[in-house]
Amino acid sequence: MKKLALILTVFVLCFTVNAQNNNFEMNDSSTTVKPSKTQFMVRGYGHTGLNSLKSEEEKESSFVGSAFAPIFLFKHSDKLMFEAELEFVLEGNELEVGLEYADVMYVVNKNLTLRAGKFLLPFGTFMERLHPAWINRLPTRPLGFGHDGIAPASGIGFEVRGAFDLGGSTLNYSAYATNGPRLKDGSLEPEEAGLLSFNNYEDNNNSKAFGGRLGFLPFSDSSTEFGLSAYTTNGVGKEGSTYEDVGAFLYAIDFSFVKQIPALSGILDLKGQYNNSKVDDAFYTEMHEDGDQEEYTFKNKSNSFYTQLSYRPTMSDSDFMKKIEFVGRYSNFNAPEGAEWEEQSDQYAFSINYWLTWRSVIKVAYQSTESIGGHDGDGTTNGLFIHWAIGL
Repeated sequence: MKKLALILTVFVLCFTVNAQNNNFEMNDSSTTVKPSKTQFMVRGYGHTGLNSLKSEEEKESSFVGSAFAPIFLFKHSDKLMFEAELEFVLEGNELEVGLEYADVMYVVNKNLTLRAGKFLLPFGTFMERLHPAWINRLPTRPLGFGHDGIAPASGIGFEVRGAFDLGGSTLNYSAYATNGPRLKDGSLEPEEAGLLSFNNYEDNNNSKAFGGRLGFLPFSDSSTEFGLSAYTTNGVGKEGSTYEDVGAFLYAIDFSFVKQIPALSGILDLKGQYNNSKVDDAFYTEMHEDGDQEEYTFKNKSNSFYTQLSYRPTMSDSDFMKKIEFVGRYSNFNAPEGAEWEEQSDQYAFSINYWLTWRSVIKVAYQSTESIGGHDGDGTTNGLFIHWAIGL
């Protein structure tokens, strides 16, 4: 109820501000007032569908509950803006409400924008640009992203970003400081000792995380982009603990090519991202069934990779074929040897999408994941996904 009350309060306040701006009247008709530039908008996206999974040990099929993510945009002036995204998801027979991001932005000039609050991190491009259900060409995320992933999604802090025109080419940049990630020491979840948790709303030490991304678009049509990202911190453990000075360094390389090619009679979209994570060596405690404890350590290095190719025949003579899109993706994830969460996985995913409109799509996808280790153990898991996603 408290969550619901908070959500309703946000709606009421936002619409009240908008109404006051639209109905503003001056009692003194002789006073000249410039039109207000204050604007308020609600956008967002949602999705629902059917998931059918089959492994060597079990088989399950379920309609997935609808997920709704409203996005609130408030423009105070041409330079000052605010954005926020809530997330409503049915998970485990319960409604989970989350705050994806909420930040204020100030445009200094055409080359520099300041941002503060909770924001999506430009670590590569997938989480910041591609993860919304109607933008992601497949119903699932690549390996290495999401729960137990090694790529940070968001952070609370301060960022500077912008872009420069290089006379046909473009260079975009971002640099930020946020509350650093927390190291899972295994006290609560022994099977996840050594993993980084990026949901650090309140820092547990005095070390901050620093990161940034450089993107280069070599051609004037902006069809191609190369990106390099980095993320580092000197401490991921609780202050005063044995993990206080354990550091971490992550980097990512991303690539994108999107262009309509007359020879192929359509749009070709090629994307990829490589993530690498290294956490300093540390000792963790393993509890045996007989009650004995044993310390162990491992080289805490992980990496993941995905590449995705999609084709849509937008120049076809058939109106039906213009709305069809063919998608293929390969992703790979490698967790450190010796860790409780040690894993080596390869995933292949294919989808045929039908675009009802430019922001509404039905996806019919098949996915096969081969794993050694991990939460699901050794084996192959195959899945059929039918999802409908819409951007509002």
